Amino acid sequence: MKFVIISIFIVTFSFFPVRVSAQSVNKAKIERQFQSWLKSEIWPLAKKRGISRKVFNAGLGRITLNWKVPDLRPPGSAKRSPKKYSQAEFKSPGRYLSENRLQPLVKLGRARLKKWRKTLDVIEKRYGVPRRIVVAIWAAESGYGRVKIPFNSLRVLATSAFMGRRKHLFRKELIAALMIIQQGHIPLKLLKSSWAGALGQPQFMPSKFLKFAVDFNGDGRRDIWSSVPDTLASIANFLKRHGWQSGRTWGYEAAISARISCALEGPEQGLPISTWAGKGAKRVRGKSFPRAELNRQGFLLMPAGRKGPAFIATKNFYVLKKFNESDLYALFIGHLADRYVSNRPFVTKWSKLGGFSKRDVQAMQVRLEKRNVDVGGADGLIGFKTRTAVGTWQSQNSLRPTCFPDAKLIRQIR
Repeated sequence: MKFVIISIFIVTFSFFPVRVSAQSVNKAKIERQFQSWLKSEIWPLAKKRGISRKVFNAGLGRITLNWKVPDLRPPGSAKRSPKKYSQAEFKSPGRYLSENRLQPLVKLGRARLKKWRKTLDVIEKRYGVPRRIVVAIWAAESGYGRVKIPFNSLRVLATSAFMGRRKHLFRKELIAALMIIQQGHIPLKLLKSSWAGALGQPQFMPSKFLKFAVDFNGDGRRDIWSSVPDTLASIANFLKRHGWQSGRTWGYEAAISARISCALEGPEQGLPISTWAGKGAKRVRGKSFPRAELNRQGFLLMPAGRKGPAFIATKNFYVLKKFNESDLYALFIGHLADRYVSNRPFVTKWSKLGGFSKRDVQAMQVRLEKRNVDVGGADGLIGFKTRTAVGTWQSQNSLRPTCFPDAKLIRQIR
């Protein structure tokens, strides 16, 4: 599914309910259209997938639209122009890895690692994924299971499938959610999700649940809502199935020589870690890259270009991104996992960044796209493709590459 489910716990730009103006649409008429749509379009799809009429009626027979679900496009409402971001100021990547956020999670995480040690012993042996990584994802997605996930999943999914911006994708997720009930994994009344339809403590979309959730405690149900063993094993299974390389970490903080262009960042420009070291990449705190890693592929990661910490990441970093496409999410997981062992911040500090908005970034990206430069989409976010594009533009214009924009540079890039 080509969209990011932002962590409901660690990231402050999570989904917020956006009310649809009652004056702009005829809600009663749309509710009738919704009921007709469920019968004429969703029931045939559900029946084809082996969902019984009993399950379908129990789940959707009396359901109504949830008008608080974000990003709705009700039938008959004014057609919206492509999404434009607000003028809210861009915030430094460092704020998502602040000590105020990390310290409580480290303390709680160490307690969870101790409490669930025996369960994690078996999970780690079976799936080859380090327990610290599994527990860090558990922290990010639901605060170690402490965050309430209260919404009726079928109602959220049906609303988005009927009048959301990604109708086709949510239609598949709605059918998958009905399959979960059909297969008896969770009672209907307990099928709870986030505003985005993500389920349980690991925040799996329903299709991901069917593929990756596991019954680890042997009670016959894949219960990622109330079973900690099922939750932790499901996270590990997801990572293993997406290619987690056993025995490897996610990456290493490194000092990157000026001889290494910051425009070499990203998963498409990997080199043996020995080559990065030969070019001038050095691990921080006087450490060396492990001997066993030298001939294995590593990737330059610079979330703030040359204005913040840099890393030589392994393939496992990009496996973490299968859970959530954000570089900062994957970095948060890796760093939190490391701090369960050694509770120390990054050596390199984040520079003060900002002075521009997401809309400014989006406008710059559009200009670059018109020059056939791949920026990873004009989404207002400074991902690795935008960072490398900025660095390449700086080099071409006789500027020292930083691979991260400021307000002046955004105006200059044409």
